[in-house]
Amino acid sequence: MSAGPVYLDYQATTPTDPRVVTAMQPYWSAVYGNPHSADHTFGWKADAATEAARAEIAQLIGADPDEIVFTSGATEANNLAVLGIARATPPARRRIVISAIEHKCVIAAARAAVEEGFEVVTAPVTPGGIVDIGALAQLLDNRVALVSIMAVNNEIGTIQPIKEIGELCRSLNIIFHSDAAQAANFLQIDVNDISVDLLSLSAHKMYGPKGIGALYVNRNSTIRPKPIIHGGGQEFGLRSGSLPTPLCVGFGEACKIIRDEKYESISNLGEVRTYFLNSLLKAVPTVIVNGTLANRHPGNLNVRFPGIEAEIILSNLQPNVAASTGSACTSGQPEPSHVLRAIGLSTQEAESSIRFSFGRFTTIPEIDFAISMVEKSYRNIQGL
Repeated sequence: MSAGPVYLDYQATTPTDPRVVTAMQPYWSAVYGNPHSADHTFGWKADAATEAARAEIAQLIGADPDEIVFTSGATEANNLAVLGIARATPPARRRIVISAIEHKCVIAAARAAVEEGFEVVTAPVTPGGIVDIGALAQLLDNRVALVSIMAVNNEIGTIQPIKEIGELCRSLNIIFHSDAAQAANFLQIDVNDISVDLLSLSAHKMYGPKGIGALYVNRNSTIRPKPIIHGGGQEFGLRSGSLPTPLCVGFGEACKIIRDEKYESISNLGEVRTYFLNSLLKAVPTVIVNGTLANRHPGNLNVRFPGIEAEIILSNLQPNVAASTGSACTSGQPEPSHVLRAIGLSTQEAESSIRFSFGRFTTIPEIDFAISMVEKSYRNIQGL
């Protein structure tokens, strides 16, 4: 059994794969040129490295390299998609449709568009956490500028019917964006097959470095986003600023590893989650799973402990086990998870829920140790 501490918060961030760190190393000190310096060999080498990384990212999702725009992460990519399209859309289309379980950065970007004359409409989800396609279809007409639906939810791990949504939007000539930050490390994505116009990625959710992400921009889309960051016009005029060569290289290497090892990783993750859930139910039989298990990220498990506040359990688990109450991007917010409320949980039920997430480096001995700590915490709180 592992002696801890055990990291079970992979959907907040993944540890950077050692192979990614190795690939990045030369670009901190040996190949340090600005990739936009076009007059000397230092710039040429850095540019070649960033372009090779761009090609790796594109290959992972079935895109062409010139359709990949580097950003600082998925939050910036989502803002560029939502606000960029809003500012590029003809005046007749003034609606943005998002799901009730979108990441906070998509929700916030859509709300920012309200100040520019847009209306935000929310599509409901089923109790299992899947977007209700029928209800979504009823919201779509020629007033809609953009639909933004995430590929995989960051809290309950539910996989959304992105292809069906993409085809629906395409039939109505509506721009479709998907936040795929939680999807690309396990889900087979072909941007052409799913009829998506824009797709956001984040390296640190994919065993790559923090501080780098990308937005796929379909060259055949009827509308392209307008930039939200202005400057030297880098990244095809869509995102100004000098690219961080080491981070780009790390992102590219992370994508290459995922492409080479994805299916083995999916199988392992599913086995680990099943083992954890079965062990948890033996230790704490009252635990209830939030969201469906049928169509879900293989490394995600969101459960509630009826009658016990999640924060108390998590506090008791420190420093032995790392898990979370939900999105790390909303840490410090006092309100209950909007995702759990959207699937029908009460405030009390949402506040008793914990997300455990597993990844590439999670081991069975770590799971055994984590379960023992959860059981100990639960018994202590219950006075058993």
